[in-house]
Parts: sequence; structure tokens; C-alpha cells
Amino acid sequence: MVKIVQKYLQINKYSNLKNEFEDLFLSHPNYPSLFAITDSLDLLSIENAAVRISKEQILDLPKSFLAYYKQELTLVEKNKKNVKIYSDKEGIQKISYEEFLTGWDGVIVAIEENKLLLNEESSIGFKWLKYALPVFLLAGLSFIYNHYNTFSIVFLITSLLGFAFSVLIVDKKIGLSPNLNSRFCNLGSAISCDSVIRSDLRRINKWISFTDLPLIFFSSSLLSILLLPFESAVFVGFLSLLSVPIIVLSVWIQKFEIRKWCTLCLIVSFLIVSQSIVWFTSSNFTLVFSTSNVFPFLFSFVLLLTIWLGIKSILKNRITNEVSLNELKKFKRNYSVLNFLSQRIPKIDGFSDLRGLQFGNKKASINLSIIISPSCTHCHKTFQEAFDLVLKFPDKIFLNVLFNVNPENNENPFKTVVERLLMIYRSTPGKTVEAISDWHIKKMELDKWLKKWSIDGTSAMITQEINKQYEWCQKNNFNYTPIKIVNEKVFPNEYDISELKYFLNDFAEEIHILERTA
Repeated sequence: MVKIVQKYLQINKYSNLKNEFEDLFLSHPNYPSLFAITDSLDLLSIENAAVRISKEQILDLPKSFLAYYKQELTLVEKNKKNVKIYSDKEGIQKISYEEFLTGWDGVIVAIEENKLLLNEESSIGFKWLKYALPVFLLAGLSFIYNHYNTFSIVFLITSLLGFAFSVLIVDKKIGLSPNLNSRFCNLGSAISCDSVIRSDLRRINKWISFTDLPLIFFSSSLLSILLLPFESAVFVGFLSLLSVPIIVLSVWIQKFEIRKWCTLCLIVSFLIVSQSIVWFTSSNFTLVFSTSNVFPFLFSFVLLLTIWLGIKSILKNRITNEVSLNELKKFKRNYSVLNFLSQRIPKIDGFSDLRGLQFGNKKASINLSIIISPSCTHCHKTFQEAFDLVLKFPDKIFLNVLFNVNPENNENPFKTVVERLLMIYRSTPGKTVEAISDWHIKKMELDKWLKKWSIDGTSAMITQEINKQYEWCQKNNFNYTPIKIVNEKVFPNEYDISELKYFLNDFAEEIHILERTA
């Protein structure tokens, strides 16, 4: 399901948000529901709509959209003659409009195309270039210090291609980059790399599977050829011929057991068969078991097998840890858990009368108040996270910045910062954001800040407001900062204020229920 939505994001030029969507979606407490999809899109500020429409309106729908077809979430792409469907189970299908309407329940999810950001799919090439660069450097050194003929060059190129496609197979197996090889694995309804590569039928033992064999073979072949080109190529060709029965077994499994084809596997099989044919027609049979031919490959094989088993164990642990982390995130993002941990303010009287620095929509469903101090280093992060939330969700969050500073402590040099911030807010409110950002975000030094934001005196009204906020904090034993209050409840310390974005819809629904029952 994740891949389907990610492909839809890619079509609409949100490639840069695919990984962030995956993290939000997999850790959503309602995963894998439709609400989890739309809520995750909301958190990414992607305009979306999930609606049920009449089937007669299908021609009026966007060119691509998400829909439930035969009770499975699919990506639908329309054209004049038929409908193309992408699904996790069946891969790509081309069906008629009549057939689609029969299995479609009328529910769609549509998003707005990204008009601002460019598609970043091309950045994948640059990402993988840094991994390929060492191989090209080794190849360059090998060409300088070794002699290559046509026979060894053919084996170098086929081994390099085989290594590249073997990496894609292993990546598909482990699932590190789910969208990396989608172009090869979504060519038709009979093709499903996932079904083949992740099948238990392709497992040899608990350490090695069929998907590991091409990587080990081609990486060992590549390294040995770079070390000793012609001699290693002769031995690699012999091994390729011995591998033909394994190729036949792989094809048989795909054809009769799984009944799906893996494009990546077929390409690797083709390369191995090509190598065996080239070797068989080269008349190099007598050179196969020469020590100079065998040793480079055996050395490379032992070295790379040991390295790969270690790397594979690390990658598996990483995937397992990510799954566990997502489960913990689901628990933490459960609104009931947040509600249970949130505590009511002991003495709420007078809280609504406190007037600090206010940002956002006063009618928003979330009323966020932070009580900070200019001398508190932790308050810098709290303010920045709170202000970022207001910038990202200005209609959903109202922010009130309050201060816990003793107005009678004239020895506190930071008291002046609070006085000037409140004066700026009342006299020239347009400069408030810059003034408080200079202090809490840019972390300007006190002398420089006071010089930049100099004012003429402090009114009695400001002193009275600071005293009111300080006394209210003392009344509730808030002798520390920062304090985070959401809708008159103390926000738990177990949560960062930035995590409030996960509960926007929950708070809105709670307010809606209260208004309806009032």
C-alpha cells in the first residue's frame, strides 16, 4: 500500500516527500486505513480529498487517483480507451472502464499536483553515483596496470551489469529503497518482482537465499577480473556454465510455482547464460583450473562473502529496528495515550486573562500556550517548534507566548528582554516576529539584541502583565520553563511540541463533538 501511494506522489511531483510519507503512514495509529493515508497527507500539507462519488462521474475525475478496486487500494490512471491499475497483489493491469466500474466501490483519494517543487526523482542517480564511483576507480586502475582483450572486456562488462542488477534484487528483498527498481518491476500484470524475490521457495538456508547468489557471484567475478582480467574471466565463464542448472531451476520456479516473472532475475539469468556461451565458444577449456585462474576468484569469493554476511546482518537488524520503532510511534501517536498523559492545570482561574505574544488563528481548534524564559536554553527549541507549527498550520493552531520572569528581580538582565518584547508587540506588532526570532531562533547575544531593539522606557501596563503571568505560574507551582499548555491541559514532557502536528485532526474532532453536545 505504501508503494502505491508513493507512486501517486511521484506522479504529482511530490517525490521529495515519499520517504516522509512512508514514515508518517507506517507509524500512524490507524495504519493501514484510508484515514491514515489522508491524515499523513495533511501532515505533509498536501491538499487531498477522500470522497465517495457516483460511478457515472468517472470521466470527470482527474487523470490519476487512488481508488479501492476489489477491496484493495490501487493507483488508477485513465486514458481514452481503458484504465491502467497498479496494485500490490496484481502489479499492473489494463482493463476496460466497464470492468473497473464493476469492482470499484466509488471511493477515491485525489491530491493536487505540486506546482512549486520540481520532481526530484533524478536525484536518485546522484545518490547511487557515490556508491558506483569506487567501482569505476578500481576499473580505471585495473586498465592502467593490466592488459585487457575482447574476451576479458566482455566478462568485465557483463559482471559489472550483473553486479548492478544483483544489488537491485537484494534491495528489493530487504526493502531499503522500495521505489528504486519499480521501473523494472512494473512492466505488466505477469511481472511481480516482489512475489518472486520474497518467496520462501527461493531460500536456501537461514543465512543464504537465492537472491544472495547473484550478488556474491557477480561481485566476486568483478573483483577477480579487476585483479587479473583474462585468467579470472576464463574461470568465471566456467562457473557461469555450471550455473545454468540453477538458472533453469529459477525459471521453472517463476513459471510453475510462483507463476509470476521477475524482470531483475531474468536479466541476471540472461547475463550468466551469455557469459557461459562466450566461454564455451572461446576454446579456453584447458586454462580453467590453472592456479592463476582459480586463486583470484576464490580470494574474492571468501572476502566478499564474509563482508556480505556481516552487512546483511546489519541491514536486517536495521529493518527490524525500524519496524519496532514504527510500532512504538503508533503507540505514541495514539490520541488516547496523549490524552491520558496530559494533566489539567491545578488552578486554571486567570489563565484566559494572560496576554502574551499571540500568533495564528484565535478561532483555531488548538490553543497552544508556551511559558518560557529568555534565559532558558531549552526554551529556544520550544519556541521554534511552536512557531514552526503556526507557520505550517496557521488556521489550526493559535499560539500564545507567555513568560515566567520575576518582575521584582532587577538583577536579572534578561527581564529587559521580556519587557521590550511585550512593548514591541503592543506598539509595533509587525516587528514582533523579527524581535523574538532574533532572540530564540537566531540566539543573538544580549548586548546586540538590546542595542537593536531599544525602546523608550517601559509602561506600567507591561510591568503589571509580567507580574500577572509570574504570579499565575507561582500559584500553579510552575517554577520551571518551558511549560507547554494545549487547550488548558499541560502537554506531556514525553512529547516534543513538534509532535502536536500528529493530533491536529483529533483535537478538531474533539472540539466538534463538544460543540455538538453543548
